[in-house]
Amino acid sequence: MLRTTFSALALCTALPAFAQPAPSDWDAVTEAADGQTVYWHAWGGSTATNDFIAWIGDRVADEYGVTLEHVKLADTADAVTRVLSEKQAGEDEDGAVDLIWINGPNFKSMKEQDLLFGPFAEDLPNWQYVDVDGKTVQTDFTVPTEGYEAPWAMAQVVFMHDTEDLPEPLPTAEAILDWTGANPGRFTYPQPPDFLGTTFLKQMLIELVDDPAVLQQPLDEADYDTVVAPLWEYLDELTPNLWRSGDAYPQTGPDQLRLMADDEIDLAISFSPGEASTAIADNRLPPSVRTFVLEDGTLGNASFVAIPYNSGSKAGAMVVANVLMSPEAQVRAQDPDVLGYGTVLDVAELPEEDRAAFEALDLGVATLSPQDLGEVQPEPHPSWMTRISDDWTDRYGAGR
Repeated sequence: MLRTTFSALALCTALPAFAQPAPSDWDAVTEAADGQTVYWHAWGGSTATNDFIAWIGDRVADEYGVTLEHVKLADTADAVTRVLSEKQAGEDEDGAVDLIWINGPNFKSMKEQDLLFGPFAEDLPNWQYVDVDGKTVQTDFTVPTEGYEAPWAMAQVVFMHDTEDLPEPLPTAEAILDWTGANPGRFTYPQPPDFLGTTFLKQMLIELVDDPAVLQQPLDEADYDTVVAPLWEYLDELTPNLWRSGDAYPQTGPDQLRLMADDEIDLAISFSPGEASTAIADNRLPPSVRTFVLEDGTLGNASFVAIPYNSGSKAGAMVVANVLMSPEAQVRAQDPDVLGYGTVLDVAELPEEDRAAFEALDLGVATLSPQDLGEVQPEPHPSWMTRISDDWTDRYGAGR
């Protein structure tokens, strides 16, 4: 999950990333991890995700003697701020944050300031199963991870639609605009800077920009106003057609789903291809909901975990990261009755028993096949998201 970056990080003097315990000596790591408590700062806005994290906690407790405490966040930036504050106070050991669900601008800023432990990820035992060729697991919003964060879930933008009111997919940004004009009030997206809301902005920008390749470069290397002008023109026309005429927005993805469940909207965005099936299975969405992608493809990325430089439980944090990448955890996360997340593993290269477990999964009535998901569009450089989110607030946010 992605959140806002902090310019204050740029003011900090870099600290070295500590090299111990060595992740390549796994026996030493597991021995050191036994008895440690890991405070995993992770988004806490989804019951399904919280339950999965609790299941991971049970696994690491049973197998390694590690206690996992989920520190539920509304904004990943809160954890980043805590690490930054500790650094400024000289608290370089036994910090409050042992593991962060992180990516994008937050990862870039912490990596540049040497606020992360590592590299560790590619030395973990379960890294051998990670699909480094077919999935974006070694870059994070164009930034090389270099082993400083471990992937644990794949995501791709899909649009959820209630087929009772919107029977056919909408293949382009223009088609979405035309449909909202004919059906005002039946679409919305979470309010930026919520991660899913900014994802919608990025997805539309990729659709509308003349050359999407420009978004792979830092913002200051492009003519920002010219590049983003089509997005603002589009949103100027779209916003009056939104739920409550764009005067209010759901605050989170789950809030958006509740609007669909209450038949207030017929179209919503998700960054999890299996989310609709999961929500149908646990009665949070009606069974008439299905998903689609745009004809030119949609954004995709990986979710990662990273370890702050001053964690006092680095060994335990590495154990958690390794279990998250295990075939057992990955097949559970992909189960639409649990999370419906895409796997970071190369299923074809797994041992036969693990491969069979993936192949036996029923991905759910609303989940597109990997083939139907189509082309995955890369994330823009983090600088674009930050600027666009801020400008959206000035143009369309509360008090505009």
